[in-house]
Amino acid sequence: MTISDFLITPATSAHLHYAEQICEEMFESAKARGTGIARRKPEYVAKKMDEGKAVIALHKDGTWAGFCYIETWGHGDYVANSGLIVNPAFRKVGLAKAIKKRVFDLSREKYPNSKIFGLTTGLAVMKINSDLGYEPVTYSELTQDEEFWKGCKSCINYDILMSKDRKNCMCTAMLWDPVEKEKELKEKIQRKAEAKERLDRIAKKQSLLKRIEAKLWKSTKKFVASVIPIGAKPIKGY
Repeated sequence: MTISDFLITPATSAHLHYAEQICEEMFESAKARGTGIARRKPEYVAKKMDEGKAVIALHKDGTWAGFCYIETWGHGDYVANSGLIVNPAFRKVGLAKAIKKRVFDLSREKYPNSKIFGLTTGLAVMKINSDLGYEPVTYSELTQDEEFWKGCKSCINYDILMSKDRKNCMCTAMLWDPVEKEKELKEKIQRKAEAKERLDRIAKKQSLLKRIEAKLWKSTKKFVASVIPIGAKPIKGY
């Protein structure tokens, strides 16, 4: 089984019948990990599908294989890709990474100016986020929308979060900032332009040196020809 056996696509109303199964697997997975997210009802997940704010993965035989949805916070200033889940029957084939990439792209399409963030304790998810360009940040750089933080109440670490004034917890905060990424891109383009300019200058200097060398060689040949008549035998020692 490979990733090519799956269709990973934005969810639509045609996928609503998968909502209950997805919610149940989210709950069971969180319980097995010993951490929790706010338990979502099938109606909530179905709404995300209907709004085009979710990505679903289906095996080629039509079986549900994975899911993730988009949430917005702070009047759209922040976006979170939440509820990432993979059907246990289809794990270890790279689905989580592929779903995360697709929902990230969907988030950028729908909310190009929003910061995309996540909170996770999972090393695998951290690695995926890092590959997408997320950077570890302090909690202060995340949304301060109260509705988002209410979602942490179902986590066993909620008391730790509150005892630290929501400044730290067991989860690692990661952020993708479009402004910072644009700045990084411009700096990269500038560095490339400067490197090209340096190479062009070096190439011009090398070309000039070759022309000077050729001219000197040509002048030397003319001088030798004028001093030593054609057909004359070279003087011994020269």
